Amino acid sequence: MLRNIYYYRLIFVYDRTTAQTEETMEDRIKQEIRDLLKERNAVLLAHNYMRDEVQEIADLTGDSLGLSIEAARTESDVIVFCGVHFMAESAAILSPGKTVLLPRLDAGCPMADMVTVEELVALKDRLPGVPVVTYVNSSAAVKAVSDICCTSANAQKVVASLPDREIIFVPDRNLGRYVARTSDKVFHFWDGYCPTHERLKAEDVRRRKEEYPDALFICHPECNPAVVDLADHVCSTTGMYDWCRQSPARRFIIGTEAGILYRLRADNPGKEFIQASPALICPNRKLTSLEDIRAALISMEPVVTVAEDIRIPAKRSLDRMLAIPRD
Repeated sequence: MLRNIYYYRLIFVYDRTTAQTEETMEDRIKQEIRDLLKERNAVLLAHNYMRDEVQEIADLTGDSLGLSIEAARTESDVIVFCGVHFMAESAAILSPGKTVLLPRLDAGCPMADMVTVEELVALKDRLPGVPVVTYVNSSAAVKAVSDICCTSANAQKVVASLPDREIIFVPDRNLGRYVARTSDKVFHFWDGYCPTHERLKAEDVRRRKEEYPDALFICHPECNPAVVDLADHVCSTTGMYDWCRQSPARRFIIGTEAGILYRLRADNPGKEFIQASPALICPNRKLTSLEDIRAALISMEPVVTVAEDIRIPAKRSLDRMLAIPRD
């Protein structure tokens, strides 16, 4: 018995020491990153779905386009974008004079990859004169052959601003269908989707509602229509922060990628946030680590650039969206 007690004490001491060592290493890496950011005159951006420790150290957190807009306003020479490839491209489009680093060049977006320039141009040829509304979760090259961009927050307003009776909506069919619910236009949906949001099923939501009957269910419009039908509120990630903060409810079921829980819990210590499904994890958003950020700042690679013949028309599509008056 004494031998067993001694063994368990050793395990406990080892585990605690290991945890303290890992914490110390993480703190050291964070300090190295902060020093490098200052040395490089760089700003660190983290999308809402990134790892907790990455969001914690970022200068700015938010949705993809909002971060690019804010970064363009800074005096920084370097933008370190902790996100996926299309996000870094958006930063490069809006800040052509800055160096844009994407710590993990292999961090992509399956939905953005579901549409190519060639396929979109072919569809435009089949539907001459029909404008293309493209979700910002798309490549710079696709934005360049589009008429106007939209975000999940302003998609309804963008569509409503167009005088045309028909539109082509690219690439997210679920966001397009959500917008179509309040529009009298004829939609031609691209057959793209977010694999992470698509994994959330209506039965998952019903199960959570049964487990937490007092909780409100809030979801992203990238979710499929059956899930959206069950929601108490549908909005963008940034909209979720505002809505949950203002709501008098104390418990929420969250229907979007798990990374959003970090800030929701930090901003609302008296409220409970429950993930609608354990499947709501985007592997691409979780690739970027503190070590990757440090390595990118040391080597100043990988750099994401957008050629001018693509950047200029892509920016035109973004500018048309940004010119629409806000409420």
